Amino acid sequence: MTIEPASPAAAAPERPGLVATYRRLWPYLWPHGRIDLQRRVFLAFGLLLVAKLATMVMPFTFKWATDALVAAVGGHTEGVPAGLIAAPMLLIAAYGLARILMVGLTQVRDGLFAKVAMHAVRRLALQTFEHMHRLSLRFHLERKTGGLTRVLERGRNGIEELSRLMVLTLVPTIVEFVLVLGVLAYEFDWLYSAVVLIMVVAYLGFTYKATEWRIGIRRRMNASDTDANTKAVDSLLNFETVKYFGAETRETARYEASMAQYEKASTQTYVSLAVLNAGQAVIFTLGMTAVMWLAARDILAGRTTIGGFVLANTMLVQLSMPLNFMGMIYREIKQALIDIDDMFRILHRNPEIADRPDAAPLAVGTAAVRFEDVHFAYNLDRPILRGVSFAVPSGKTVAIVGPSGAGKSTLSRLLFRFYEPQSGRITIDGQDIAAVRQDSLRAAIGMVPQDTVLFNDTIGYNIRYGRWEASDAEVREAARLAQIDRFIEALPEGYDTPVGERGLKLSGGEKQRVAIARTILKGPPILVLDEATSALDSFTEREIQHALDRVAQGRTTLVIAHRLSTVVNADEILVLDRGAIVERGTHGALLARGGTYAALWNRQREADAAREALKRAEDREETAGASVGEPVAAE
Repeated sequence: MTIEPASPAAAAPERPGLVATYRRLWPYLWPHGRIDLQRRVFLAFGLLLVAKLATMVMPFTFKWATDALVAAVGGHTEGVPAGLIAAPMLLIAAYGLARILMVGLTQVRDGLFAKVAMHAVRRLALQTFEHMHRLSLRFHLERKTGGLTRVLERGRNGIEELSRLMVLTLVPTIVEFVLVLGVLAYEFDWLYSAVVLIMVVAYLGFTYKATEWRIGIRRRMNASDTDANTKAVDSLLNFETVKYFGAETRETARYEASMAQYEKASTQTYVSLAVLNAGQAVIFTLGMTAVMWLAARDILAGRTTIGGFVLANTMLVQLSMPLNFMGMIYREIKQALIDIDDMFRILHRNPEIADRPDAAPLAVGTAAVRFEDVHFAYNLDRPILRGVSFAVPSGKTVAIVGPSGAGKSTLSRLLFRFYEPQSGRITIDGQDIAAVRQDSLRAAIGMVPQDTVLFNDTIGYNIRYGRWEASDAEVREAARLAQIDRFIEALPEGYDTPVGERGLKLSGGEKQRVAIARTILKGPPILVLDEATSALDSFTEREIQHALDRVAQGRTTLVIAHRLSTVVNADEILVLDRGAIVERGTHGALLARGGTYAALWNRQREADAAREALKRAEDREETAGASVGEPVAAE
């Protein structure tokens, strides 16, 4: 099956809107099979309605208390219920009780819904994290770690904001707005409701326009924030390289340039927020002034009481809070949508390599590996492998050698199905690996790479990573076989010793031994050694090679080698050049042929001899210097 790399257009779905986002969120806010969480949603909505009814009672208690006080002081009882004339203090107490009830029910509602919201956040964050691991190696090579983790962090926060704002703020605000309009129309007349409705429409219209303007600024701020964070993480991960080249000033300048963009965008964000808040305040104040003018007119005309004036004013003061929330809700929802947009893009991106619907687990027998006329290119206009065919018989060791860029490491990536060939196939015991499940395929293969990257945890954790359920005794035995047990036991913390970021606290040889121990513990029937000793000095290389030879015994082994001295005992050596196998045979047979392999061998021997001669010369100079400096013995 030919699989083309995903095009940029295919990898960038349309930006999801509010409705699409909440349609996707709803299964998490109303999780199937979680009756306890569904019950919490019901209770939260019930408390919402009771709290809003208590909110509507508060202005009436304020009105009645005002009229009662006016009547008690001035003796004017017209329009005041007879039972309230003598009870202003009781009404004030009722006002306080209604307010306490409103606040208390609101907090209980928020507490009930918190578990629902955070459950949705956890499940979506987990889904995104799992999906990131299902995506292809190509995707991760094209992304920067700092930017990817920032996308996950902001997306997680955005999901929390969306789930809470929609249920805890937007719905209550709409309910309260409808109730206020109804109360104003009932207590006064339709003109009050019309004024408030016009004010609300103008308020929301202005909020929408201003927020849309702010969205572009927010995007620029997020982009500069991600860029600055990516540069910081990349620089700190390459701390030693920065020091080697004295590039601290250059790194600081790069980071400062990104932060300058972030500063500019952040400043624009705050300025635009000030403009938005000022405009909202002006619109609301004009609407409140109009309603108060109508109420004052009705008092003078004898159509309402002072309490009615207070009621209208209190209603609008209460309405200012949900109106302010409406502006905040729209702003925060739009900003949250921006923050989770990249997360949705990741979730919408299909893995380049996916199991077929009928994929079966790999059935490993003799663990024989075969490449059959494999053609592959990372980019179709630049072929890497051109019809490569070879077999690695069961229990045998086949080495792949050749100049840099010949396609050697590509073979291991294809065997692990990080990529798939454009044509040809790869089989294990006759089974096309494109037709088996990826997890079963990778469980059968062990890898010792050239650049071993360790988790920022303990040595024991990194060894146990090969087989998580292994016992402590099995971990120690794997370390012994990898010849690193004595080193570990000599450490004060033993297997609990932290290795640092990417294993930087260990030397290259120590990291390689940990990688070997990890692979030994995994116990795979197929072993891939991808230039596992090319970055080591000669002494360490010999030690590591002995450990690798022990690991390879009885296993089907594919060795990708840079240093030819490490593969002289291979059952077969393949010489790869420009994506094609140009020679094959044993070490002796290839030397006797006098072709490409022999030329590579002679060049490496000459380079090794030159290094040895240089080292001997340096040793002689040190010895001579020490002799000159020694005191002459007295005769």
